[in-house]
Amino acid sequence: MSSRRTTTIAGSLVAASFSTVLILSGTAGADDQGPGSSKGGKVIDEAPAGVKLTTALPEKISVNNSSQETDITATVKNEGTEDSGKIRLLVVGFDGLTVKNVEGCSAIPEGDLPEGSNSGFACPLDNLPAGESKSYAVDATYDLSKTGKICLPVQTSDGGKTYWQQGPVPFGTTNPSPDAPATPLLLGTDNKPVAPGADELPKTGLGRDVLPLGAAGATLIAVGAAGLWWSQLRPRRSREG
Repeated sequence: MSSRRTTTIAGSLVAASFSTVLILSGTAGADDQGPGSSKGGKVIDEAPAGVKLTTALPEKISVNNSSQETDITATVKNEGTEDSGKIRLLVVGFDGLTVKNVEGCSAIPEGDLPEGSNSGFACPLDNLPAGESKSYAVDATYDLSKTGKICLPVQTSDGGKTYWQQGPVPFGTTNPSPDAPATPLLLGTDNKPVAPGADELPKTGLGRDVLPLGAAGATLIAVGAAGLWWSQLRPRRSREG
């Protein structure tokens, strides 16, 4: 089938604004998720001396073709020599990837989500000791007819600074398996879905659904804008009032 042909792997960033502007990168997880990866992650605000915060997402996930369900493991790490103090991890879904629940975390109200996202959870940590990590079980769904992205920002407890942000990194496949029980997806790969029996790969994701966001992100990246990172989380009405 022509749907088996190789397509270019792309990991382009997609911009989404929330109060200022947010750039997110995605990823998901499954039964055999493979090693964790910080692909698509960057430092934006300097952390306290001795603190080095990063995140990791699985290299592979698997999506149930009937239920669209998938499991993701999101991990935050302190690779420094000093304790982190109070921080929070955010888990945000975009496009075809919807975050349904994150164990031990609270859903971000719809009005507080960054523009363009469909779901998100906030996970507060009183402290992450030096050299330690904490993992969260993420329940999600993935609409395989679309692209899907996830973002993991690590912030101060009040959202005033973002020490690290992974994403948005896409999860996807260049070799769709619509008739199989599950579809394996790889981190950093744009999804190229195909309907059963179709002869051509449809244009989806960046080409149709999020082009304005992608263009905005490219502009911001070109000028090196610090506003690319989500610096705070507050209700939109605080801007509109």
